[in-house]
Amino acid sequence: MNTNNTMIARYNQAANAVVLELLNKLSNDEREKDRGSYYKSLSGLARHLGGATFFFSGMYKAAVTNAAAIKALAPLETVQFPEGNLTEAQWAQVAAGIASVDKALVDFCAALTDDDFNAPVKWFTDNPPTVPLSFMLNGLMAHNTHHRGQISQILDELKIEHDFSGIDVTFC
Repeated sequence: MNTNNTMIARYNQAANAVVLELLNKLSNDEREKDRGSYYKSLSGLARHLGGATFFFSGMYKAAVTNAAAIKALAPLETVQFPEGNLTEAQWAQVAAGIASVDKALVDFCAALTDDDFNAPVKWFTDNPPTVPLSFMLNGLMAHNTHHRGQISQILDELKIEHDFSGIDVTFC
């Protein structure tokens, strides 16, 4: 199970790097323009990708006792995702934050033991009160794929060439 989750975390990291590379080529006005999605702009969608990984990583950290896995998330203590419309400098902060949370997630997954995947993670509601870490990791990856799909649709509308599925990654 560890190898699979690490592989998926690496894919997530690589796909997000492609997204950031494409979004970095746009002007700040183009990234900030309301595109009609729930998170409005491309930068809003990207910020949500990174912010969700950051948020879920805190839940994962609270669930495990594995020192190496907890240490893998330590770099996130300095990550911040600014709110509202972003300046160019704030966009750079968001992009760096996404890269940091993605690396921490890969390192976290690589440090997990088979027993860690059963660790109970506090859920958002009391029913059920907890779910296994393995479920939460899979949910995060599905979440990120969903929002990259939204970014992909907007890039299609802008006629910007992109490919998140043909990424050349050494997974294991």
